[in-house]
Amino acid sequence: MKPSGENESVPAHHAELEAFLRHLSHERQLSPNTLKAYGRDLSELDEFLDDYLGRADWGWSDVDRLALRGFMGWCRRGGRSRRTVARKLSAVRTFFRFLHQEDLISKNPARAVRAPRTEKRLPGHLTSGDVRVVFEAAEHRATGNTLAGARDLLILEVLYGSGLRLSELHGMDLEEIDREERLVRGRGKGGKERIVPVSGSAGRALERYEPRRLEALAGARGKKDAAALLVNARGGRLSRRSIQEAVRRCLQAAAGASGLSAHALRHSFATHLLEQGADLLAVKELLGHVSLSTTQIYTHTTKERLMRVYKKSHPRS
Repeated sequence: MKPSGENESVPAHHAELEAFLRHLSHERQLSPNTLKAYGRDLSELDEFLDDYLGRADWGWSDVDRLALRGFMGWCRRGGRSRRTVARKLSAVRTFFRFLHQEDLISKNPARAVRAPRTEKRLPGHLTSGDVRVVFEAAEHRATGNTLAGARDLLILEVLYGSGLRLSELHGMDLEEIDREERLVRGRGKGGKERIVPVSGSAGRALERYEPRRLEALAGARGKKDAAALLVNARGGRLSRRSIQEAVRRCLQAAAGASGLSAHALRHSFATHLLEQGADLLAVKELLGHVSLSTTQIYTHTTKERLMRVYKKSHPRS
């Protein structure tokens, strides 16, 4: 949205957009990053409609299906990929559904707009061989008993062993790991909680890391976070960027894992469970997915592997 001057009244369509963002924040409790993404996408729609409708005093009831299709074309001409345009349309649909439910518009034009076809991309993940190489290198570094070495191993063990999102690990406190029951409480999208298992190797990594963590907290002279699971050398909670960099550094050990992000460990967790015969519904619960269709993308990976095995092994394949 364009900023208004001090003496300039805020258009009604801006106020309704702000009400929607408050709804996402307070009632749906979406993460700050998700809220920013919605804000960016809808600000671009607002910018497009100013030109498309040709006046500043337009309202959301003036927007029809053709206008929304025009927005999609405008995004494509601006160099946006089909996948990006589909994501923006998803934000637009959610916004117009809110307007319709709140009786701010009489009909929802976004319902009649089709998303562009996109190819389903398989998530980047590690092979079992890559996992072995990465963890062997991390375990070797951890024998030095430094804060970074012990912490990096714990990061790998929790992300790969429990399938957590990076944001869940970043916000995790030490007390959220139940060592006796070998469980951890994760807070997923929208603040939803779930309980997932912790591997035995993650428990051993935690025992190695905890003395180094206590040293960092004891030596901190300024602001520290005594509750945080992952801390930096100054005793503060380790940042998301630092976790991401730690994972990238560890993944450099395996050629097939180089260039992948921390999220690849979550993808690997799901892929390897399914390859070993885990039930799809169980994997859905472990990942904290709301819809089974989100989890089903991992079945493409396992189907590809099965086809390779079939073609290699069956005499008449």
